[in-house]
Amino acid sequence: MEAKKKDNPLGTESIPKLMTQFAIPSIIAMIVGALYNIIDQFFIGQEVGTLGNAATNIAFPLSTSCLAVALMFGIGGASCFNLALGKGDKKSAPYYMGNALVMLTIIGIVMCIVSEIFLIPMLNLFGAPKDVLPYAKEYVRITAIGFPFQLLITGGGHLMRADGSPRMTMLSNLIGAVINTILDALFVIGFGWGMKGAAAATVIGQVISALIVISYMTRTKTVKLELKHLRLRFKYLSKIMSIGMGSFFNQIAMMIVQIVLNNSLKYYGALSIYGSSIPIASSGIVMKVSQLSLSVVIGIAQGSQPIESYNYGAGKYHRVKEAYGFALLLSGIVSVVSFLAFFLLPRQILSLFGKGTEEYFTFGINYFRIYLFFTWLNFLQPVTTTLFTSIGKSIKGVFLSLTRQIIFLLPLIAILPMISGINGLLYAGPVADVLAAIVAIVMAAGEFNKMKKEELIRDVVN
Repeated sequence: MEAKKKDNPLGTESIPKLMTQFAIPSIIAMIVGALYNIIDQFFIGQEVGTLGNAATNIAFPLSTSCLAVALMFGIGGASCFNLALGKGDKKSAPYYMGNALVMLTIIGIVMCIVSEIFLIPMLNLFGAPKDVLPYAKEYVRITAIGFPFQLLITGGGHLMRADGSPRMTMLSNLIGAVINTILDALFVIGFGWGMKGAAAATVIGQVISALIVISYMTRTKTVKLELKHLRLRFKYLSKIMSIGMGSFFNQIAMMIVQIVLNNSLKYYGALSIYGSSIPIASSGIVMKVSQLSLSVVIGIAQGSQPIESYNYGAGKYHRVKEAYGFALLLSGIVSVVSFLAFFLLPRQILSLFGKGTEEYFTFGINYFRIYLFFTWLNFLQPVTTTLFTSIGKSIKGVFLSLTRQIIFLLPLIAILPMISGINGLLYAGPVADVLAAIVAIVMAAGEFNKMKKEELIRDVVN
């Protein structure tokens, strides 16, 4: 009886129950995180208009770069933490958590400083048209202050989830988002502060959320986090970074695609009836709304992470497969529902973010219906990438994370517009989605075949 009490529920509890426990708070946390950008977009669209919407899209690569770092140390640290606990190594586990937290803080401060110093060159690199640049500058100058807090919220959320407290992750994100929404309404609409008001509201919400994360880390559940665990050590950092590299490169790939896409929209838009700013503004809304759907999928995948990590470390491969399959089922349902909304209600969605010309709505509707046509397949890559990250197969995770964005989408963005102008940019999305989904299926099948063979060998030996 005593041994049974000490069993970790990750290795014994039913997979659907564990997924409910870990995925729901993770989904809410991811949705709330995505809402930071969407809420700003909503109020900016209503008060500032198309140029304000375009400005937030120009600034979006910086948010993506923050997310990349947060996921590398958050997911990497969480996976290492759970793998160590699964192997019974409670001595190393807190070092992974402590080292991840320190790196999140340091890199967040560095990113803030670099962004403030090189702001104008970066915004030009991101494809800002001349009429959009002043709005983007005004917005990012303030939001950059929140980068250290943004990293702590996202990365620290993964560590809290790994420590068995997914609800705290949800709570920290939810409180920050509610504050952001209230202050957005007050600053942007009430005080008429425009871009500055939206940026200030975002930073204040992030600071409060980050303080909740810091408070939790002083009283962790499964291990005791001490000052010695905050001392950076290469053997822990190298493993954290290697395992978190897949998630990092996935976001960096998205950032690169965003930058190239913005510049392509600016160039080919200027050659079309839409002009240079309308395609960027429309694209920003479409991408952020679709990010909301993807956030649910990623939340489900993240909910499977501690289950997959622990059971792989414990050699219970059948539970790894069950968790992966259940994550695929849930995220597939979400993706199909999202596709239907994007295909059937594109104008209604665009209208939520302010008024625009008929050209603005025409391009936005086409963007929704063409670029996101295979949204219902998009879940395969992030769920499978999380699987490889969770079981410590970092190289496979990195490769898979690069398939859609870098290996497939980036060349298509460069080639297709040469053939069919700005519409070629729209068709690049669905082609890349199909190819990435095929690769994910093949890689997952191969990995589970290996696990099955290892189980057979182990059974023969025993």
